[in-house]
Amino acid sequence: MIEGVENLYIILELTAGSKNAVVEIKDHHTNITRIEKNHKVLFEKKEDLPEAEAQKEMGNRDLLNLHNIIEFADAAKISDLEPILKPQIEFNTAIAKEGLKGEWGAEVGKILIERAKGAERARLLSRAYAAAGSDARMSGCALPVVINSGSGNQGITLTMPVVVYANELDVSEELRYRALAVANLISIHQKKYIGSLSAYCGATSAACGIAYLMYKGKISEEKFYQMIGNTITNSICTVGGMVCDGAKSSCAAKISIAVETALQALDMSIHQCVFQPGEGLSMSTAEKTIATVGRMARVGMKSTDVEILNIMLGS
Repeated sequence: MIEGVENLYIILELTAGSKNAVVEIKDHHTNITRIEKNHKVLFEKKEDLPEAEAQKEMGNRDLLNLHNIIEFADAAKISDLEPILKPQIEFNTAIAKEGLKGEWGAEVGKILIERAKGAERARLLSRAYAAAGSDARMSGCALPVVINSGSGNQGITLTMPVVVYANELDVSEELRYRALAVANLISIHQKKYIGSLSAYCGATSAACGIAYLMYKGKISEEKFYQMIGNTITNSICTVGGMVCDGAKSSCAAKISIAVETALQALDMSIHQCVFQPGEGLSMSTAEKTIATVGRMARVGMKSTDVEILNIMLGS
């Protein structure tokens, strides 16, 4: 616990006999800022990049909103999407299958898949595969995962429900990629308000990809955008604020609940039911609700994050 720095701040020190190495990481998961060997600085990244340079490094997220995300998913060339999304499908499916096959963690996915029959088959399979991927990852499985917003669990959570429903509905590969693009970008959109790390569990955005699979082009554009927005509002106003207490086996159970909540949120939206503005954190639009929940996670839960870390450190 180091005071006065961003939440994502890691100093790793290793020693072997009389030799040592130090690596420092700040602000986001791949941002190495200092490397030392035997007390000699080999690399040091200058602090406070100019805004334009920092934005280029992290990607410009100013254009992210529901309308632009769906417009992009509709129009993007599959040849541009495939190099990113094909590995996400293949790798995240592979670790989910390993989680269902092996004895990993609390075996949340294996327990769920035993119930995946009949009318609820797709729903339970999507929960089982997402949870199973986390079962394996959180228990040390070395299979690679394609992440989202720095999180392997988040990458698995938004990938597997879309993959399961795409298989169950037997949709085209093109539609599968476009739906997965929606799920990824809406997740990134939500995380831009929350930040890289917080006390807020971020696994909550798969249902929008499923809605894209099932309803894109089958209802009017106005009704479709409303469905996506209502699904987001219903979902994050239900599980928004679920606590993140580190990466471990219970993440799989939280993912299962997040996927079920997302699917329930979609069901509500299909029936034109949505939490109304003024009810808790629900605002007049989905965009405002996303920003408000992000503020709650980033600002309101900051002291919660510190307390959780103190508890985990036994202090």
